[in-house]
Amino acid sequence: MADWIENFGNDNVRPTPKNARTMTFFKTFTLWLAANVVITSVLTGMLFIPSISYTTAMWAILLGSLIGAIPLVLTGLIGTRTGLPTMVMSRAAFGQRGAVLPAVANTIVLIGWSWIQAYMAGLSLNYAIEYMTGYSNINLFVLLTELIVVAITIYGHRGVEQLEKWVSIAMLILSFVVFFKLFTTYEVGSLLSIPMSENPEVTAIIAFDIVVATAFSWMSSVCDFNRNCTSEKKGMLGTYIGYILASLIAMGLGATVSGFSILSGMEQTYDPTVLLSQYGFGLVAAIVVFFSVLSTNVMALYSATMSFMTVIPKVGFWKPALVMGILCTLGALLKETLMANFYNFVLLIATMFIPVFSIILVDYFLLKKAEYDAEEIYSNAKGTYMYSKGINIAAFSAYILGAVFAYYFTYITPLVTGATILTFLFSGGLYWVLMKLMYQKSAQTKEDPSMKNVGGL
Repeated sequence: MADWIENFGNDNVRPTPKNARTMTFFKTFTLWLAANVVITSVLTGMLFIPSISYTTAMWAILLGSLIGAIPLVLTGLIGTRTGLPTMVMSRAAFGQRGAVLPAVANTIVLIGWSWIQAYMAGLSLNYAIEYMTGYSNINLFVLLTELIVVAITIYGHRGVEQLEKWVSIAMLILSFVVFFKLFTTYEVGSLLSIPMSENPEVTAIIAFDIVVATAFSWMSSVCDFNRNCTSEKKGMLGTYIGYILASLIAMGLGATVSGFSILSGMEQTYDPTVLLSQYGFGLVAAIVVFFSVLSTNVMALYSATMSFMTVIPKVGFWKPALVMGILCTLGALLKETLMANFYNFVLLIATMFIPVFSIILVDYFLLKKAEYDAEEIYSNAKGTYMYSKGINIAAFSAYILGAVFAYYFTYITPLVTGATILTFLFSGGLYWVLMKLMYQKSAQTKEDPSMKNVGGL
């Protein structure tokens, strides 16, 4: 009891000491498994059918996850080494003041993400209650969902770890049962030969791009949790294996359910619980889906709070968590409007944050030679990461141009290859060039202390 009171609402943005870290391989694995075995990942898999074949969709999911998870794992590694939350760690590349922009943007995006999650959890809970009692009130169950989310989040990362452990086990069991039921009830050959759409909205390469973008969407949160990993190896393996397995299960389930629903003449819907009810799994699916969405929403609210504290650290943990929980609840009441814009929201996340983490990875591994002073990043005692009045002009220039590149080739002139990987390479390469050009002279003359440890300059 004393330990519970001591840790309640006590999380902060200081570097996590090694003796205070609690995430073993198993906890890391289950956290990232539960994080991505969620409705939004299932919905992503449903987008692919019947635009592309089932076999092509599964290959796109596998390859996209294998490749997309690499930058995710590398970003999480920086969190494990420094013990810093994601947005605090970004100060090293963007500058002490410059990091405020990605932190604010991340807070806003995570609140929007939480809106979608809260609504989907409310739908699932409403389905379960209506099935058992006949009572239906989606708004009420959205409110109850967010109340639970806030209560768990305020307890801090230990509450998140415990929740994810049990949710991931439940999702593995449910997924196995659902796949077994589907493949023993329906002919697998019919799924493999399902007629494709004459006017496909998604191509194979675009499906691959979407899967990669989904992995990238977690990069803004990964250090918030992996800072608590007990070792680098356990953190990297747990994150990589957990994320890839989760993508295969969730997106694969979406593609499978979508395919069989088309073959059965059922109307496709964004709520897989409705589809699964046709196979006798409605109630069980609703309950487990509720807890999976709940767990992901907890992670989103937790990371939003960490990002907010990057800007205003003295406010403490529980107050912003509570306020943002209320905002998430109000936004979730938009309901159908949220789901109509789900696909565009995923692309927006990619547009905003792919350049950020491309810049961070280049800064840490290539320019700073994998050396960050965690305590200095947090405290700014010596002004080591101040750059030009607290802002790294090179990082901001690369970010803005990278975001414009992503927006243009995603919304205005979409590329047949998708823009995710190209944006990542363009932003990182541009940042490296700008750092060489803009800071070489100041580093040589020692006018800019933030550049003294930059390799090669």
